[in-house]
Amino acid sequence: MSIADRTIPGVLFRTGPKAAEVPLVFDSPHSGTDYPADFDHTCPRDVLRTAEDTYVHELYAAAPAQGATLIGALFPRSYIDANRHLADLDQALLAEPWPGPLKPGVKTKLGMGLIRRLAIPKLPVYGRKLGVAEVQARIDRYYHAYHDELAAAADRLHARWGGLWHIDCHSMKSVSNAMASEGAGVARADFVLGDRDGTTCAPELTGFVREFLTGRGYDVRVNDPYKGVELVRRHGRPRENRHSLQIEVNRKLYMDEESFERNENFPRLKSDLDGLVAALSGFAKERAGT
Repeated sequence: MSIADRTIPGVLFRTGPKAAEVPLVFDSPHSGTDYPADFDHTCPRDVLRTAEDTYVHELYAAAPAQGATLIGALFPRSYIDANRHLADLDQALLAEPWPGPLKPGVKTKLGMGLIRRLAIPKLPVYGRKLGVAEVQARIDRYYHAYHDELAAAADRLHARWGGLWHIDCHSMKSVSNAMASEGAGVARADFVLGDRDGTTCAPELTGFVREFLTGRGYDVRVNDPYKGVELVRRHGRPRENRHSLQIEVNRKLYMDEESFERNENFPRLKSDLDGLVAALSGFAKERAGT
């Protein structure tokens, strides 16, 4: 089975043969590790890397072989975050007034907005303020490229099948720090599923994924503490038969959080997620009436 693989600036796009295609899209907006040359952060790179969802695109790499589409950001979320609204920007980061309306959310106030302000609590990413032009350049080159690619895939599949199932893939630190919405020192579950309190997908999708993962022995929570942000909000429209679910996986299950190396459990988790991808492919095909 051949896999189509193409890269546009900052975005990886993989899909399987059209004959095997299913209306299922996985996207990984935070696993990028290609740091642009103009990203002149002053905090240490190894500290900044803790913002990455390292290896998440690899964990779901089975998607194309199951007929699904896989899209991943190659750029790091700390440079620009594809899972934020364009108005979710901190004016305190900018050297001049932003030319449009701003609506910073809770994450932005904690230092994790469209453009990240803090690497970890009390450690700024930059030693200077950013110009409006350089932020707009990031938006034009990376943010729009990612969203355009995801939207095009979603719209095409929905038009063909009359339905779309979208899985937004993330990872989370095993224990929260002070930048987390729940505060510091909170141990996380193995998986957190987010559907924005049941508004971005039919409950059967959330239930299907939860049942699969608990059946493999994992501790799974729903909307606690992560409900999903911009990507599931934008693509989750159940009334149009567009369903979007965020999945957060605990990093302790597959990597050393200090060295960023895969740990000995990586193969087991990858195998379990291969199984989830295959199960979701069948789920999507059945719901699409094939």
